[in-house]
Amino acid sequence: MTALPDKTALTAASFKSDYRPVWCPGCGHYSVLSSLTKALAELGLQREEVAVVSGIGCSSRIPAYTSVYGFHSVHGRALPVATGLKVSRPDLTVIVTGGDGDGYSIGGNHFLHACRRNVDLTYVVMDNQVYGMTKGQASPTTPADWDKSKLTPRGTGVSPFHPLAVALAAGANFIARCYAGDPNGTARVITEAVRHPGFSMVQVLSQCVTYQPGQKEWKTTVRKADVTTTSDVELAARWLMADDGLSTGILYLGNRPVYRPELRASASLEDLETAFRV
Repeated sequence: MTALPDKTALTAASFKSDYRPVWCPGCGHYSVLSSLTKALAELGLQREEVAVVSGIGCSSRIPAYTSVYGFHSVHGRALPVATGLKVSRPDLTVIVTGGDGDGYSIGGNHFLHACRRNVDLTYVVMDNQVYGMTKGQASPTTPADWDKSKLTPRGTGVSPFHPLAVALAAGANFIARCYAGDPNGTARVITEAVRHPGFSMVQVLSQCVTYQPGQKEWKTTVRKADVTTTSDVELAARWLMADDGLSTGILYLGNRPVYRPELRASASLEDLETAFRV
């Protein structure tokens, strides 16, 4: 009997599709795509072993720009789609990509319960504090005094959503923040997020130079966190609530048990037809 050939080690380029991204020049998502493909190569995965699931928005175009299995779902619903895929195909590495609007607004409820369930997923959120695809409205993470949109000419007047603190409170097992301007550092964090069991939350500060041109300053204000990665929820909570949102690194590593429901044999088509027959 002929032995199966060894798996070929793939490069980052192997995980990119032939489609050219259509993001605005200077968008941070280009770097996030590069970081993701570098991470997949570092993990030594094959293309058929990976699925990337997204919702709606500029960041959610990423599945089309990769050469792995991909699913471009509806607005805010990437996490339940990915959860269903992972529990039914635990052999797949499932990565979810999205933005702050898709993930924290219409998808906010799913975000809470994905953290709570702790299925073995990695959620990469490209946070630019604005709805870029729909021409620059305020998002859940937009600062309260942002007055650059016609819809909020005097600012939103609403406190911005704090995704990492919420993820910690809801039960995420891995919490990190990265900066798109550091693609190699972001790739290393995504690699560790995939390797860590349970629900991994990676916030990437990904600048939108079109509608948030002030984010160009992130290259001088973003910095490495001044704390050591912790497994202490109370310590992580105190630090997160005091942080200004510009510190990067792996901030929390939890040890909660991963949710892995027992898989049952699938019913036959005849059984399903019988069950739903009127």
